[in-house]
Amino acid sequence: MFAGHMGQDQVHAEDGALAAALIAGTHSGVGKTTVTLGLIGALLRRGLAVQPFKVGPDFIDPLHHTQVAGRGSRNLDGWMLDADTNRARFARALAGADVALIEGVMGLFDGSEGGSERGSSAQMAKLLGVPVVLVLDASAMARSAAALIHGFQTFDAELDIAGVILNRVGSESHARMIAEAVGERAQILGAIPQSAQARVPERHLGLHLPHETSADHREQLASLVEEHVDIAALLAAARIARPAAPARGSRAPAGVRIAIAHDEAFCFYYPDNLELLSDCGAELIEYSPLRDPFPADVDGLYIGGGYPELHAAQLAANSPAIEGLRELCRRGGALYAECGGLMYLGKTLTVEGRSHALAGVLALSTRFPAKLNIGYAEVATTGGLFGAGVHARGHVYHHSELTCAPAGLERCFVVRSARGVSTREGYAQGNTLASYIHLDFASAPELAARFVERCRQASASSLTGADRR
Repeated sequence: MFAGHMGQDQVHAEDGALAAALIAGTHSGVGKTTVTLGLIGALLRRGLAVQPFKVGPDFIDPLHHTQVAGRGSRNLDGWMLDADTNRARFARALAGADVALIEGVMGLFDGSEGGSERGSSAQMAKLLGVPVVLVLDASAMARSAAALIHGFQTFDAELDIAGVILNRVGSESHARMIAEAVGERAQILGAIPQSAQARVPERHLGLHLPHETSADHREQLASLVEEHVDIAALLAAARIARPAAPARGSRAPAGVRIAIAHDEAFCFYYPDNLELLSDCGAELIEYSPLRDPFPADVDGLYIGGGYPELHAAQLAANSPAIEGLRELCRRGGALYAECGGLMYLGKTLTVEGRSHALAGVLALSTRFPAKLNIGYAEVATTGGLFGAGVHARGHVYHHSELTCAPAGLERCFVVRSARGVSTREGYAQGNTLASYIHLDFASAPELAARFVERCRQASASSLTGADRR
């Protein structure tokens, strides 16, 4: 009913053109991710380079974006990062891109609090000057959809809602009924039918990971969107002036080597965290704690979040990886672990009542499952790997918990939630620091600099005369 082709609406980066849209929902669960992935695929079929983004503290959606687009998706966040940092991150990532697609978070106006737009998709759209494409789950409504769309259009007069995509419509006549009710008040860009194949399977932390989905499924999403969304109209409504990218600072020469745990068990990293480490002079060495031995001749380790609970037996069985990590710790290397990484550095991880012995470099143990812990967090450091006096922002999102209070470990984070609740966290011992908090280093770039400096100090103290490499 609404399908369309590119025609005269082709945009290409070499012409200085840019189309950009924030794909927002009326609420969580309306299908923002499947619509975004389908749009990326449909645009790629037209020969356009698509740069994806995600609003909010999310790792899994960006992994799916990256797999489909072939370009690394970037997080934008109005709570964790200031306006200039968000604008710079957006503009830098657009190099060579024809289209920017920003997947929103929750509902369009939902953020960190009820009294303001902070952390919301609406805030980000206005901050970047990007129009909104609103996704609405139409499965259980008809004329009422027009009232809902009207409310979203008028709630914030500063927001540009360029069009609407009706998702999960029951039939063409259903879509036509809604379009008639909306009339000229909003541009209906598409009406996507109900499709069980369109859904990405989910588990306790969100969608299944990209390696668990098939190329056929991704092609189905692209075809579904291509058939039922007017791509030409969407691109025409999404044209904006291309923002000028600020120059990056000079990159320090590589002076230390930091191992990065990266596989199916550990894959939750903000790309900017890794880039900031590189900018500060770190050579990053990826390895798999599931399959590989620990890398030789590294000065530090960064082990992010993921799903260690799904792979606990295999992690425990890879003794070369664990012994190499322990050796790095014994010689004073710098170890930083977030969430799933914290679980790996502990003595045991108990999953559904079965205990698995892991690295054991910190006197703590964890278990899964536990009550979901989710939210933003502001951290003030009091010592440990990053030293004292750093104020940074991040988030927590986990279904595991400590089984008891850690013994003999310093707590070097004073944590304040977005709702004002204060706790102590950040479990430290020597040059090892583990936390359930995922920090965005761009909120405090000195985090990366201090981590790399600790690696340099560890490297220097382990040398006896000539460089060991």
